[in-house]
Amino acid sequence: MDENTLSVIKLKNILLVTVPDEPGDDIIHELQTKVLHAIEKYQSKGLILDISNVNILDSFFARTISETTQMVALMGGKTVIAGMQPCVAITATELGLHLGKAISTLDVDRALDIFSDNFKLV
Repeated sequence: MDENTLSVIKLKNILLVTVPDEPGDDIIHELQTKVLHAIEKYQSKGLILDISNVNILDSFFARTISETTQMVALMGGKTVIAGMQPCVAITATELGLHLGKAISTLDVDRALDIFSDNFKLV
């Protein structure tokens, strides 16, 4: 698999998306489209967006994360953003990124714990 390929993995009733380290605009747009279609197809309760590989956040990526989080919420799901690096957190704050009702965790394991505490992963 190409390292810049985006995949949406279904884990019980949630989705896991790992973002490549240097996602281009086409990958970012694909992220939103794939996530929303997978939420509908699998009737998922939520999304874990693993951005632990991402070192640079631009305004398009920040806006897409924010919009996708809102769209997942409108479809009845919850978003957990996992693995945000300090440099990305600084940039996100400088860009005014608002995650709405999304929460963030240090890693995917903690994100899975949040879902297992709030939903039965059946």
